[in-house]
Amino acid sequence: MDLPKGNGNENGGASGDEQEASNSRKRGKTYHRHTSQQIQHLEAFFKKCPHPDDNQRRQLSKELGLEPQQIKFWFQNKRTQTKTQTERADNSTLRAENSRIQCENYAIKEALKNVICPACGGPPFGEQDRQKSLQKLHLENAQLKEEANFEINNFLYIHYYFHHIYNDTLIHDKVATLLSKFIGKPLSQIDSLTYAARSSPDVSPGLLINQAMRSSDLSHEFINPTISNNAALAYYQVNAIPETEKAVMIETAASAMEELIRILRINEPMWIKSNSDGRYVLNHENYDKIFPRAYRLKTSSARIESSKDSGIASISALQLVDAFLDANKWVDLFPTIVTKAKTIEVLQAGMFGTQSGCLQLMYGQMHILSPLVLPRDFYFLRFCQQIEVGTWVIVDVSYDCFKGSTTQRSWRLPSGCMIQDMPNGCSKVTWAEHVEVDDKTQTHRLYRDLVCGSVAYGAQRWIVTLQRMCERFGCSFDDVSSSSEFGAMFAMPQGRSSIMKLSHRMVRNFCGMLSMSGKLDFPQLSEANNSGVRVNVRKSIDPGEPSGMVVVAATSLWLPLHSQDVFNFFTNEKTRVQWDVLSNGNPMNVIAHISTGAHPGNCISIIQPFVPTEGNMLLLQESYIDTLGSMVIYAPVEVATINIAIGGEVDSSDIPILPSGFIISDDGRPDTGTSSNTNPAKSGGSLLTVAFQILVPFPSPSQVLNVESVATVNTLISLTVQKIKTALNCAGLD
Repeated sequence: MDLPKGNGNENGGASGDEQEASNSRKRGKTYHRHTSQQIQHLEAFFKKCPHPDDNQRRQLSKELGLEPQQIKFWFQNKRTQTKTQTERADNSTLRAENSRIQCENYAIKEALKNVICPACGGPPFGEQDRQKSLQKLHLENAQLKEEANFEINNFLYIHYYFHHIYNDTLIHDKVATLLSKFIGKPLSQIDSLTYAARSSPDVSPGLLINQAMRSSDLSHEFINPTISNNAALAYYQVNAIPETEKAVMIETAASAMEELIRILRINEPMWIKSNSDGRYVLNHENYDKIFPRAYRLKTSSARIESSKDSGIASISALQLVDAFLDANKWVDLFPTIVTKAKTIEVLQAGMFGTQSGCLQLMYGQMHILSPLVLPRDFYFLRFCQQIEVGTWVIVDVSYDCFKGSTTQRSWRLPSGCMIQDMPNGCSKVTWAEHVEVDDKTQTHRLYRDLVCGSVAYGAQRWIVTLQRMCERFGCSFDDVSSSSEFGAMFAMPQGRSSIMKLSHRMVRNFCGMLSMSGKLDFPQLSEANNSGVRVNVRKSIDPGEPSGMVVVAATSLWLPLHSQDVFNFFTNEKTRVQWDVLSNGNPMNVIAHISTGAHPGNCISIIQPFVPTEGNMLLLQESYIDTLGSMVIYAPVEVATINIAIGGEVDSSDIPILPSGFIISDDGRPDTGTSSNTNPAKSGGSLLTVAFQILVPFPSPSQVLNVESVATVNTLISLTVQKIKTALNCAGLD
């Protein structure tokens, strides 16, 4: 090998050689070729150390009579040559392996054409069965590819952040080594892959910032619980469901309908009334005798949740049936329980006018509105049947879209409701919930009593939420007041309706964002009764939201106060200055008010903050309360936008809005007495979730999302929590 043949980079080049030779001649030095003895010495040293430092290069130059630059270029060219040879050998090996696999595949295909069943001597599968098996394999293959790509992108992002942002060499080297083994690429190519992954549209910025800033424990598995759900949803949207599978679905739904009707109509001995709270739970010993169950979550941590309740809702039975069979209407009717829903396929259309016989394959995500509790995802069959005049039954039963190829956290056994038409446009609803849950990841201690006691996802919560939303939708708008120029507009039904739709969308968006798929713990809030802050970063591109990066932060904590007392604190105009940073220490004025129910706390308000420099900004707020919990949700809206909404000039669904707020509920523990601020021990207490969102403009392609935004919203929520605890005399909680 000639010395030197480099230009100061990994690829080498003649231009650098000629320049160095020219410089050497100018200095009066001889520019000579190598000797075999020099090459042998350099080759031996290269085997021990392919990356010599400056001192080693100087020592070699003295020993061999060469200049340090010549030594440097020789090593650079040698590394490039070795790398090229290795890659060429790898490519040859891969081509040979590819040819071998192709030959094997061809031989297998030819063999399969002539294969026979050993038992009967006939062909092993029919064409229909073969196609069904092939579809299943395609689905599993797509799922595995998605999981593999997800893992690779996770490590690439972590590698980039720890090396280029946080300058953590140790973790960078560990991650780079793992990446090299995981994706079969040499370490020298990892940096280029990292930059390519940064521009990948398939990984959200929220995932990037959350996982890159996690703990440095590299053994942690970065998994996305929605991967399998997305894969199944995409599969059923593209591929038609085979007729054989539809027949299985119809049979499953019919069996579930028969079971639900029986458990709805029977109390004892099927149901046992609890002495502590009067709720009905299934007697599983008797249930298993009547309905032996083949499916069970195959884990030791699985448990059963069951409950039954009934109530009168101010909605006609047919309207309610129609809402259940429309995914969007279903979410609108239960925004505090159902955060996502989609009808995948209508397997049977119902009878015109009654919807009886309608069967749908659906997806739904349910949540209890705390970042500490994972949402529950279900793929289920929803079957509607009119069993007699004026009476319908709607049953939900989980369906295994993956045919056992993936682990499910929740399984919906036959559950649903019986709807009976009543006079005056009302209906009587009897509800039964029966769910099997895998608690491998145990529910957070704050919410364990609420969830495990069949309250959080129980039948009572569905009934109470239905009654409250029917009350809201059927509100007569009699109680409308305004102390501003909005008064005349609020007197118009169109203006009130527009504001109510905008506010309902605000509530729905707020509840939906609390599932927070990628979460990051912050240790700044270290009080024992505060769980810390969860952060999620997402790209906002949907209509109805401002464009940019949205940073969401939420936390949940326990307070030794009755939930009604906490709700009153947040809805009191006079106490708002004690927690709302937008008040700037000054009182806020409610300038318009729409009642949405009999309870005075159920209302929509337009609030004017006292900020002299921002007189064009108002707050749209909705407060909501029922027997199981309450919420206060608000969002800043410009005066001009409110005027447009009230005037009905545009569809309120196009108005961008970014809500924040509070969720309040009982803690699920027994209430031993009347609560008070001076003696909170008599009450089981309440659970409070605080959530804020801030908008960050889109960064340019060359910039990384500003981590200061995360710190800003974290500081905001931490300060608000401290103010709330101080105002409620809870600052000294252990």
